[in-house]
Amino acid sequence: MNLPPELATHLGLVLLAGALDALFGDPVYRLHPVRLLGALSLAGERLLFAVGLNGRAGGLMHWVLVVGGALATWWGIGYGLGLLHPWLALAWDCFIAYSLLCMRDLLVHGQRVLEVLDDLPRARRRLGMLVGRDTDQLGRDGIVRATIESLSENLTDGVLTPLWALCLFGLPGLILVKAVSTLDSMVGYKTARYARFGWAGARSDDLVHWLPARLSVPLIALAAALLRLHPWLAFQAARRYHACLPSPNSGWSEAACAGALRIRLAGPAQYRGEWVERDYLGDQDWPADVEGSDLRRALRLILLCCVLALGVGIMLAPLRVPMPW
Repeated sequence: MNLPPELATHLGLVLLAGALDALFGDPVYRLHPVRLLGALSLAGERLLFAVGLNGRAGGLMHWVLVVGGALATWWGIGYGLGLLHPWLALAWDCFIAYSLLCMRDLLVHGQRVLEVLDDLPRARRRLGMLVGRDTDQLGRDGIVRATIESLSENLTDGVLTPLWALCLFGLPGLILVKAVSTLDSMVGYKTARYARFGWAGARSDDLVHWLPARLSVPLIALAAALLRLHPWLAFQAARRYHACLPSPNSGWSEAACAGALRIRLAGPAQYRGEWVERDYLGDQDWPADVEGSDLRRALRLILLCCVLALGVGIMLAPLRVPMPW
């Protein structure tokens, strides 16, 4: 089948970036795009606060600076390389796409916790790299439950949204999504400092993940069916429990995973020494005392979801929305 050259290039970019991510994981280097986005966000925040622009107007300017700066940098370097040779520009695009996808790393972090479950201090330290809650007092079941929660939550914002943004909108879509996610992690907090300034970052993050979060439910259910887990419970749990979490998006994939595995997730947790009461995601007769076998099932479920998501993305690629650059 002869594909139009532009579509063939786009599909090649998606497949190559996905293959590199699957083989090598997220590259670790000093000038990683996400690190640079964080540095740009911090520098812009300091500048705007210094001149008194610490409200919503300043936050909007901060959003434009970070997102616009990311897109302009990618385009400018790509344009310059393209003047030297078209293959250099293509290599630049492939490297950026590979750097911004993180399917393998999500699974690796979960596997690293599973490997040391019999050594609770090490498991707690490794879990601490994934979650924001206090981990120093967690038992085995708490470590497993928190790891599964992190895997299921990050399935949406770490895998589905970036991957499908790349497939539907090309690299500009992927860069925008990662810039917005970085802004949310930097300033999207309901604190006295960021309640107004971080509004644009937090709301745009909610917006870009809104549809993928909801589409994660049938994806998780399909993966559960293929693995002979509990696909119908994935649908039921997502419908019943998605609103138990404060985020408008993260509850969908977490609740669906809880149903697919038929376990209870979430519940009370400790943050900075204080207990926070949270509802459980799942029916009362589902077990909350989970084991390493449950984490293994969760890792298989998330792995298959990543594979299915890539397949969906490839089917969406011919619908790519052309960007004006």
